[in-house]
Amino acid sequence: MAHYEDLKIDQGTDVAIEIYLVNPDGSEKNLTGYTAAASLATRYDAPTLEKIAFTAAVQSPATAGIVNLSLTNEQTQALNPKKRYVYDVEISVDNEGSTVVERVLEGKLTITPSVTE
Repeated sequence: MAHYEDLKIDQGTDVAIEIYLVNPDGSEKNLTGYTAAASLATRYDAPTLEKIAFTAAVQSPATAGIVNLSLTNEQTQALNPKKRYVYDVEISVDNEGSTVVERVLEGKLTITPSVTE
């Protein structure tokens, strides 16, 4: 089950988020061989064209268990502060020819409006 956390993003700014993944015993999750993906949208069942993808990557060294997410200032400028957004983050790995996907984080996004453009 994914961890739930609401996030706040400033409209019109570059955003960088680090996610620290740990095993149930508290040790860093080894992400060797994993890839990461993350998206946001106004609703969970939004069509692909309405989703905004974060740039998502496993940070080196993968054994540290850190996933980096980012959005450009152009992407965040396009977000409407009056709308509700949801997001999720998934990691995936190839396991003997079958891809295993795990959702690690999900929640709502609040956009704080920008006056300066």
